[in-house]
Amino acid sequence: MDKDAAEKDDFFKIDPECHLIGDMEPVNHFPGVQMWWKAIHSIQRPLTSGNMPAVLKGAESWEMQKDTSPDNILRAMDKYGVDVACLLPESMMDSTGYSSRWATNGEMAEVVDANPDRLIYEPNLSPIKFRGVENAIWELEYWVKERGAKIFKFYPPEDTYINDPDLWPFYEKAEELQIVLSIHTGFCWVPPGKSKYALPILLDDVARDFPDLKILAFHMGYPYCDDLNMVAMGHPNVYLSLSLLVPWAITAPRKFAHIIGEALMFVGPDRIVWGTDYAGFGMQIGSAVRGLREFQIPEDMREGYGYPKITMKDRRKIFGQNLAGLLGMDTKRRVDE
Repeated sequence: MDKDAAEKDDFFKIDPECHLIGDMEPVNHFPGVQMWWKAIHSIQRPLTSGNMPAVLKGAESWEMQKDTSPDNILRAMDKYGVDVACLLPESMMDSTGYSSRWATNGEMAEVVDANPDRLIYEPNLSPIKFRGVENAIWELEYWVKERGAKIFKFYPPEDTYINDPDLWPFYEKAEELQIVLSIHTGFCWVPPGKSKYALPILLDDVARDFPDLKILAFHMGYPYCDDLNMVAMGHPNVYLSLSLLVPWAITAPRKFAHIIGEALMFVGPDRIVWGTDYAGFGMQIGSAVRGLREFQIPEDMREGYGYPKITMKDRRKIFGQNLAGLLGMDTKRRVDE
C-alpha cells in the first residue's frame, strides 16, 4: 500500500471531535497551562499502556510526531479513510485565567472554508455562563444563521455544571435551532478543569427539560459509562460518543468490550457515534479507525454478559450513519480510493 493512501474499506466515517489546537506557545507561561501539561504526562500512561505494538503497526514516523497544522489532519484522514471531520477549536480558557483561548472559532472557520468538502464547522461556545449566556446565544445564532453550522461544543469543566439552571435559556435556543450539541462528559482529565461539572448524571435534567435537543455525550462519560447509559436509555435525544476510548479496542480489548458492550445492550447501535479526539498526532486517527473496524466483543463476554455481537451494520451506523442522520448529511465517500 502506498504509505499515504487511504486504507481500504467502504465505511463512511465522520469524526465529531477533531481538535484544532492552535499555537500554544503564547500561552504556555500561564500556571494553569503548565498544570494542564503536567496532567497530559499522566494521561499518557493509561492511553499508551497495553498492546502498544499493535497500535503502532503500520504507523509511520509522521503519525507519531505532534503536528497541529490542518495539513496533518487531512493527511491522516486520507490515510485512514475518514471522510469528514467536525473541526473543533480548543477553548481551555480556564487554563489561561479566562484571558485567552487556545484557538478561536474564527481560526477554525478559515480552515474549514479552505477544505469545505472534508471539514465542517464545530464552533466551541465555551465558556457559556462565565462569559455571559446572552453572548453565547448570540454567537450560537450567528454560526447557525450566518454560517450554516449544525454542531457545537460545550466544555463544562471550564464553566459550570451541565445542569446549571442559568444555562436553560441557552439550551432552549439550541433546541429551537435544531443543532447537535456535543458536551464533554465524565472526568475532565486535565486540571484546572473541574470534573464535578461534567458528570453524566447531570444530563438527565437537561434531556428531560429539552427532549428535542440533540445531545452528543463525548467520551462515554468515562469512567461513569454506566451512568451515561442509564441516562441515554431513558432519553432518546442523548447519543453516546466513543471519542478518546476507541484505541482501547487495540490496547485493552476486554476493557473496551465492556464499554461498547454495555452501550449496545442498554442504548443500542442507533445512538452510538465514533470519534477520535484528535489532538495533533496522526496515530490518534489511525488507532480509532482500526479499533472500531477490527474489534469484536469476545465470545465468552457475549455469553457471560449478554453483550451482542458487533455487526457490519452496527459499524456503519457508528462510524458515520448515525451522526450523518443527526446533521442531515449525505453519506457519500469523500476519500479518493
